[in-house]
This record gives sequence, C-alpha cells and structure tokens, in this order.
Amino acid sequence: MTDNDTTRPGDRTTKTDRDSQPAIATSELRKAYGDTTAVASLTLTVEPGAVYGFLGPNGAGKTTTIRMLTGLLPPSSGSGTVAGEPITDREALIPHIGYLPESPPIHEELTAREQLEYHGGLRGMDPAAIDDRLTTLLERFELTADADERIVTYSKGMRQKTGLIQAIMHEPAVVFLDEPTSGLDPRAARTVRETLTELAATGTTVFLSTHILPVVEQIATDVGILYDGTLVAEGSPEALVARMKTESTLEDVFLEVTTDDAHDEVPDA
Repeated sequence: MTDNDTTRPGDRTTKTDRDSQPAIATSELRKAYGDTTAVASLTLTVEPGAVYGFLGPNGAGKTTTIRMLTGLLPPSSGSGTVAGEPITDREALIPHIGYLPESPPIHEELTAREQLEYHGGLRGMDPAAIDDRLTTLLERFELTADADERIVTYSKGMRQKTGLIQAIMHEPAVVFLDEPTSGLDPRAARTVRETLTELAATGTTVFLSTHILPVVEQIATDVGILYDGTLVAEGSPEALVARMKTESTLEDVFLEVTTDDAHDEVPDA
C-alpha cells in the first residue's frame, strides 16, 4: 500500500481474491422473528460467473435470504460472505453488489437519467463512465427517448427497466435480482435474459429469484429451491429434472419438492 492509497473499506477484497473464492457462501444462515423461523440453517455456495436461480413459493424465505445476503437484514445466527465480504458489514459489501428488489428503489420526482446519475455517483463512478454506461444501457433497454422524462410518468415496465439498469450499471461482482422481468413485455424480458447471460459470461454472478420458471430453465447454471425456510433441492436445472422418473420440467420438480411431505424424498444432485 502506498502513501497515496485511497482504498475504501469496501475495496479490501481485490478482484483476484474474489475470483479465487465463492461469489456467495453461507454456513448455517438463519433468520428468526420470535418463535417464527423465516430461514433455517441455509448453507450454499455460488461460484463466480454463475446464474443461480433461487426458487420457492411465496413465504418460503427468499426475500429474507436476499436481504441478509445484501446486508439489509442481520442474520439471527450463522455466517455468510458475498464477493469475499461478510454480509454483516454492509459498508464493505455495497461496492461489490447490485440489488433489484421487487419494487425498484427509485425516486418518482426524478428523471431516469437523474436517478441513474445519482446512483452512479453514490457508487463512486466517474461522471464520464456514468455517461458511457448509461448511453449503452438506456439504448439496450429502449429507454433513451424517455430518459429525461420524470419517473412518475413511467409505466411499471419502464420503472422495472430503470431499476435493473441501476442494479448493474456500476458493474458489480454480484447482482441480486428479485423478479427482474415483472411488468415487462416479451421483447424487454428477452433483453433481460440476454443481458443476464452476458453478465455471467464476463464474470458477474447473478442471484435470480423469480416465479417464472422457464426463465430459470433457460439461463440458470444452478438452481436452489427453498421451502419453508429450508433449502430442499439444489443442482443444475438438468440434474434436477433428471431426478424425476418421468419426462418432466423444472416446474414439475418445483411442485414435487415444495410440499409438506414430498421434499425429503428427493435427494440432492
């Protein structure tokens, strides 16, 4: 480290370090609210460049898990790291992650360009880099013509695209996406799928939570299925489907393992 070193706390883990360890790793991660356990003893490993499809019925604990992994919610017990940083240290975590919750965190009184420029500044991006990145992403998601209109006038799909651009514009090591194609027309949804595949190909890890199982089947390299706070099945889409005794889809696997009495019958891949 030189005298002029300006490394921020969140930059302690270098790219080389991140590439040599899991992008996401948890051990016995648990979250409870009083007597109610939302996530129970979650242990998983996601490698750099993976598209990890995180599935489960409503109330399974998916959003709680994502909020813990992004440092927004402290675990009750257990541990985890994302991009080499402990999930309990949000300051260190923030520079390395992007997050699109189901309702994008955007300010309606701003234009999309103002919102995204503001976000880029918070992430320490150079103004020229922000401009270059936005030029590319706004064009890709067909928002260029509307970028200087206030978000309050946007449709749900336009807000969703703005939120997705915000999550990936600073090129995070890991991006967490909760229903990223919600409200999108088929053309925009296809663009999202292509973008996520490209991100993974360049080393970004995508943690994808969605109820649209064909999307996961198309682009995920790995899948984890959560039921009642417990990871009940994990493996590649092909491996999970191959467990079934008859010709099936990922949807069939999902329905099989997310019942009170059937999930213990399906072994891990």
